[in-house]
Amino acid sequence: MAVDAETFRSALGQWPTGVALVTTVSGDGWHGMTASSLTSVSLDPPLVLVCLDHRIHTHELVSAGGVFAVSVLGKDQAVLGQRFAGRHQGDRFADAPWRAGPTGSPVLETALSWLDCRVVHAYPGGDHTIFVGEIVAAGTPRRTAPLLFHSRSWGQLADPLPTEITVADTGLAAALRGRGLPAAALLEAVRAANVRTRVALPGGPAGHAAVSVLVDDPAELDGHGRAEIVEFRYRDRDHAEAVAGRAAALGARTAGRIADAFAGDGHDRVLKALAELAAAGCDEIALDEGPPGASPLRVRELLQDAMAEAAAVPVRVRFTEQGGLGLANALTAMKSGVRHFDATLGGVDGGLCTADVLYLAERLEVASPADRTVLVRAAAELATVWGAPLPARTYRIPSGRTTP
Repeated sequence: MAVDAETFRSALGQWPTGVALVTTVSGDGWHGMTASSLTSVSLDPPLVLVCLDHRIHTHELVSAGGVFAVSVLGKDQAVLGQRFAGRHQGDRFADAPWRAGPTGSPVLETALSWLDCRVVHAYPGGDHTIFVGEIVAAGTPRRTAPLLFHSRSWGQLADPLPTEITVADTGLAAALRGRGLPAAALLEAVRAANVRTRVALPGGPAGHAAVSVLVDDPAELDGHGRAEIVEFRYRDRDHAEAVAGRAAALGARTAGRIADAFAGDGHDRVLKALAELAAAGCDEIALDEGPPGASPLRVRELLQDAMAEAAAVPVRVRFTEQGGLGLANALTAMKSGVRHFDATLGGVDGGLCTADVLYLAERLEVASPADRTVLVRAAAELATVWGAPLPARTYRIPSGRTTP
């Protein structure tokens, strides 16, 4: 016996899908609806299918006109999807940038992607028709997380934790130098924990595989021992290409750093910088938190787009402890796809403490090649010479303990 419609909807509702707008054109203008029944059919020729209910006006128009377009929605376009689903009154095409594709069907200029199609087959499918369209034009206007539909709810991608994270120490050498304290032994102790350390130029053992340097100008690299990573602060693409080219000539990789990346008004600036650093050939891109400090909401908002923009280039983050939100921001970053963190032994430069980040990872059962036990010992050594309590939160807690 066939299942009833409600059971069928509930069962299929557990299969998450993207959300798209299916649009077409007729003599009286543009028409469209929200759909999740979009499937690729063939690569050569390029074919997709959509399933449309017999009872809706868009079905009638696609049948008569033989054309349709599909616009895939991003995470920030739920209201638009709901409007085309009939949940909001008014002109469905208002307040969004649309244009006619080659078939005349409207495509959304801010969609994640769009496909303009000519119907080549139409098959009966119960109370729906299966329209197979040959793609005559397509585009991918922007990158961000997609809008999802699951169990009759609109949402975003799930947030799996990474299986492993890495940490690098980017602040200890400068903090010790600022107090006139010797740095070599403590930096070596941090490197012994399998943590990359930043050193000052000139400095660092030549060819050391766990050393980075921060430069303003590529000429600073001439005549010094080779570091594994050359870091620099982003200015523009020309500067990035110059540093990346010089570093590559010396056999080093590059990490471009974007200052104040999580500032509330910096979203477009950061995405532009990410694109230019990736185009310049950077091996890593680092996002640095600046004052007054970011909230987990802001971190999430930026990283969803930043991770998509960076594509295959690894993204690093450096958070501060301003407002006590550092570890909350680190957790948000992990759940947004970040695997690499810049921190400082003991948190002595105002940034997150390396041992704190690893403690969070341990509690989340996220692995790391860094040895937190060695870092805890190094923090104890640092505390004896620092002359004041370290700002870190967990450096006195041995690894393996589950409660402070």
